[in-house]
Amino acid sequence: MRRNRSIPSAPVVPVLIYPDVRAAVSWLTDAFGFSERVRIGEDHRSQMRVGNGAVIIGDVRDQRRAPRPGEVTHSVMVRVGDAAAHCERARRHGARILTEPTDFPYGERQYEAEDPAGHRWTFSETLDDVHPEAWGGELLDRGQ
Repeated sequence: MRRNRSIPSAPVVPVLIYPDVRAAVSWLTDAFGFSERVRIGEDHRSQMRVGNGAVIIGDVRDQRRAPRPGEVTHSVMVRVGDAAAHCERARRHGARILTEPTDFPYGERQYEAEDPAGHRWTFSETLDDVHPEAWGGELLDRGQ
């Protein structure tokens, strides 16, 4: 892939719509520890760094809208070093914690949160390297 400083280098970049881009950037920075990479207009878009990944925060316009109450159309998973500490930080900043940090047989500790705009986030801490067959999965990409 060619480098372009105008777009995040991550191979997959979710674009999430928020009613107030600047408020979303501030909240995501405080609650989840993201950092703003590029600001586009005063309240149009923002590229945010999330570890080695990225997410773009977009404004409401035309057919784009934030999630509606009672709907779950997506969830973004983010890997973190300490799910319990991350959960407490998010809680302090008003995240709605949907599931507390839980250890799973596939080697991850995860919790799920909802941000003020209704976007769902799963934060995952790796506890152990577990082969998918050990918990009922099937590894198809043998290069992994």
